[in-house]
Amino acid sequence: MSILSDNMGEGGVLGRSVFKAALLATLALAGQAQAQTQARAQTQAQAAHTLALDAAQAGAVIDRDVFGQFAEMLGEGVYGGIWVGRDSKIPNVRGIRSDVVQALRALKVPVVRWPGGCYADQYHWRDGVGPAADRRARLNAFWGGTLEPNTFGTDEFMDFLGQIGSEAYLSVNLGSGTVQEAADWLEYMTAAQPTALAKARAANGHKAPYRVKYLGLGNESWGCGGPMTAEAYVERMKLFSSFVKNDNPAQMGNPLQPNPEATRRIAVGPGDEKTAAYAEAVMKEWSSHTPYDRDIEGLSMHYYTLTGPYPMTDAATGFGEKEYAAFIKKTYGLDDAIAAQSAIMDKYDPGKKVGLVVDEWGNWLKPMAGSKAQVLKQQNSLRDAITASLSLDIFARHADRVRMANIAQMVNVIQSMVLTDGPRMVLTPTYHVFRMYVPFQDAQVVPVKLAQGEYRFGDIVTPQVDAIAARAKDGKVWLALTNIDPNRPIEVDATVQGVQVSRATGEMLTAPTVDAVNTFDAPATVAPRPYSATASGDHLTLLLPPKSVTVVHLDP
Repeated sequence: MSILSDNMGEGGVLGRSVFKAALLATLALAGQAQAQTQARAQTQAQAAHTLALDAAQAGAVIDRDVFGQFAEMLGEGVYGGIWVGRDSKIPNVRGIRSDVVQALRALKVPVVRWPGGCYADQYHWRDGVGPAADRRARLNAFWGGTLEPNTFGTDEFMDFLGQIGSEAYLSVNLGSGTVQEAADWLEYMTAAQPTALAKARAANGHKAPYRVKYLGLGNESWGCGGPMTAEAYVERMKLFSSFVKNDNPAQMGNPLQPNPEATRRIAVGPGDEKTAAYAEAVMKEWSSHTPYDRDIEGLSMHYYTLTGPYPMTDAATGFGEKEYAAFIKKTYGLDDAIAAQSAIMDKYDPGKKVGLVVDEWGNWLKPMAGSKAQVLKQQNSLRDAITASLSLDIFARHADRVRMANIAQMVNVIQSMVLTDGPRMVLTPTYHVFRMYVPFQDAQVVPVKLAQGEYRFGDIVTPQVDAIAARAKDGKVWLALTNIDPNRPIEVDATVQGVQVSRATGEMLTAPTVDAVNTFDAPATVAPRPYSATASGDHLTLLLPPKSVTVVHLDP
């Protein structure tokens, strides 16, 4: 897929040209620094690894929603990042900035979670609909007591989704809101018949009902969304699950013939081992229901990568190899966390009908210098790109249970895809990984056997290389490889069966240092470049530079 495709939607010539210019600058400036990195790598000792891949074997499908995003009403995540207003000089379509839309369209973002996060349990949807002059401004008590003008509300969010080609994951206010308020919100959005709320939606500019794919039944109800005991949450959640219904498509038909397109309800799950009781309580309740009354389709889990006791204590830039290695180690803890929650879910749901939803994940680091801590605006380095690739690999290996994931967050907040500053926008290293992994959306896992080796720094030990493979819907086989070692190149001898291969072509992402970042003045310090390798018989040799992510497809 070309990242310079003109199939960019409604942003207009100016928005498209801004996005293309940013990408062209990224690609043009990347080559020299990365060529120097590879040249240095060639002088160091290589580590040899073997990989066996049989494309005739088939695993679970990697749900495209695993590549989902998260946009909370927080800091510059929406205002300045997504929304600039209809009268802004920054190119926009109905107030939504065009350069960000073009960038996100290239990621084929499948689903976006909104309005929170912690803010979801403070959010009252009626404040954000109707004429802008009539909307109610509130204080965002969770994130710095900033003013929330509610100029970006339900209809603006759905417009944004339409522009980027994505679907909705709404988090309803289970904490400070009521069941009726949440039910009215879904009726406003999805009712096709001329109810009072459907007429209100039409008066606000959208006669046709919206589609809501996912509905989050609260957020972190053990913390900022409560706090409640697991048992108290289950009792409250059941009311929301029962009465908050989607009408497009209808969710209230014959319970013995459920609609597979109906909204999927996501219950709150744990954030760490201290809150694991939530998984147990929710799944126990789910298992006790009759076929008439199964009230959730997913159970969430949150996993942030940080090495200190609290978020925002780890440096986003200027860190050394010790800190890099610690983050790699912590990222692999995601695999353990998913396995632990899956074991609880398997006990009550061996058929895996309920999906595991990792709807908050990512590296939570110190904020940028000069920014307020509670706007959570942080820089994004090559280390973040590498941990993102490892996390996506972990989700793929658990594709039979993990049905959706939402990185925190999309724009300007925590581990974001893009950063903005007024009219300027820069693509982050994490953005490039998500774009490189687009072919894995809805692809079928091809099992790989990999000698991972060992990367060691002091007493920190992790795998040296990681890899996944999958067959896309068009039959093409893709391979993603991450060289975790920041010092040594890796040579992977891949034995390929079940498909003819003459070469592998794709892209590789690296940079001079693990803490390298992209800035508005130097947007291509961490950027992908073309990569190819030639096969001999059924053997394919891939040379991976240190600290790199490589994604290739196998060509016959």
